[in-house]
Amino acid sequence: MKEKMDLLLNEIKEKLEKVNNLKDLNELKINYLSKKGPISAFSNHIKELSNDERKDFGMLLNNLKNSAQKLFNDLEEKINNEILNRKLEKEKIDISLPATKIECGAPNILEKLVEEVEELMISMGYDVVDGPEIEEDKYNFEMLNIPKGHPARDAQDTFYIDGEETLLRSQTSPVQVRTMLANKGEKPIRMICPGKTYRRDDDDATHSHQFMQIEGLLVDKNISLSDLKGTIDIIVKKLFGENIETRFRPSYYQFTEPSVEVDISCFNCHQKGCNVCKNTGWITVAGAGIVHPNVLKMGGYNPKEWTGFAFGFGAERMAMLKYDINDCRVFYNNDLRGIKTFDRKDSE
Repeated sequence: MKEKMDLLLNEIKEKLEKVNNLKDLNELKINYLSKKGPISAFSNHIKELSNDERKDFGMLLNNLKNSAQKLFNDLEEKINNEILNRKLEKEKIDISLPATKIECGAPNILEKLVEEVEELMISMGYDVVDGPEIEEDKYNFEMLNIPKGHPARDAQDTFYIDGEETLLRSQTSPVQVRTMLANKGEKPIRMICPGKTYRRDDDDATHSHQFMQIEGLLVDKNISLSDLKGTIDIIVKKLFGENIETRFRPSYYQFTEPSVEVDISCFNCHQKGCNVCKNTGWITVAGAGIVHPNVLKMGGYNPKEWTGFAFGFGAERMAMLKYDINDCRVFYNNDLRGIKTFDRKDSE
């Protein structure tokens, strides 16, 4: 019986020498190692043997199975290694070749402008404060001295969510109110609150239903309009150049008294008149004023002891002027032709 087993093992070795792929190897493996194969067939002779012979026969049969299995495993490993080596050779990379150029992104133009203003205001002692975009009516209107029935509350101007009590903020001024309440009328405030605001408007080259506002608030004692003028001058000169002049024109806002429109001298024509300034020599960039006593009172500050000023401007408008952009939709449509024109160095 041992001779037959040796002959079978040699037969397997001879056939394996001719195998060079996994398909043929698996077929041969099934033929010899399956339950119906010649190795398993030896088990049928056990019943013909005595108890002593069965022990020796079992050892021989196990050795045959193990030897055959090892032959198949070794060849399988060899074939797999050859396949891997051929694949690696085919996919070999020449590290001396020039690397693929990686395109660098650029920050959004609005983000750059907001960062520039934030850095300036922080250097002047201001805090950058954020607030919720889904706002309550009392913070967005009532506590800003805008009573019910005021045109600014018109549903055509404001995105109301739940009746008339919850809305998408139409300005970042609610952040100023929340900051005053948090300070409980006990200490001065210097803050700016940049962020997204929403109004029901048709999108075109100069209007958008979503836009960025940058508002500032200073509350302290003995604050006057001249303090506001000096602050606005610093911001404008930082954004548009040291030669830019500013002027205040009387205006009206519910939350400031007196209120002003802020104009800057045209940086394009130097006040000679052009299409940018509509031949006036001046460009309106912001609204501002001294905080209304009612707003101070509702924010927890005694208007007899505290005064303050507030200002606000649209980031899109300032960026359009600064970077000579004629369509505000450029800021949001992710057109690479517009994005690649600018990089962070422009604002440094």
